[in-house]
Amino acid sequence: MAGTSSGVVAVLTAAAIGTVGFLAYRAQATVPAGLVASPAAHASPSASAKAPRDRRNPTALPGSSGTGERVVYSVDDDRVWLVDERGQVQRTFPVHPGNVDPPPGTYWVTSRSNAVTGTDGRPVEHVVRFTSVQGVTIGFSAAVADGAAPPADPGVKTGGIRENREDGDAMWRFATIGVRVVVIR
Repeated sequence: MAGTSSGVVAVLTAAAIGTVGFLAYRAQATVPAGLVASPAAHASPSASAKAPRDRRNPTALPGSSGTGERVVYSVDDDRVWLVDERGQVQRTFPVHPGNVDPPPGTYWVTSRSNAVTGTDGRPVEHVVRFTSVQGVTIGFSAAVADGAAPPADPGVKTGGIRENREDGDAMWRFATIGVRVVVIR
């Protein structure tokens, strides 16, 4: 009987190790490239240049911003577009970035928080993070108390891209973990 129970334990142990190995492989294999590579390593050449704009409609989705479901963020225009899987703009709105910009490229939403304190000391909600630059986390958020922001401390690097609360709610519903974020000029 002792030999049988040792054999069962050995089989169960081997099965558990195999399962853990398989799950680890699957988890690694399904991680979006933006989570494992540096932003510069996967930035497309078209994303590096200023995306073409419609001069008659400055809030129109810029050309060369990709296809499919995505958040498009223009660092030059301080504007965001939420684009569905059919390529239709669901919403566009202005934003107020911190003093650290992400380089142009393709990223993925990596984490979210319902409510935290921003690097400027203000309570923020619906935080959607997608990269970091030199140790500064970059993401979208809405200040809980709308109104005039306190003067920024030039000695503090901030990566928060602020939205008003209504736009922050829309971003929160749209940009779940793994959704693409395309940063353009």
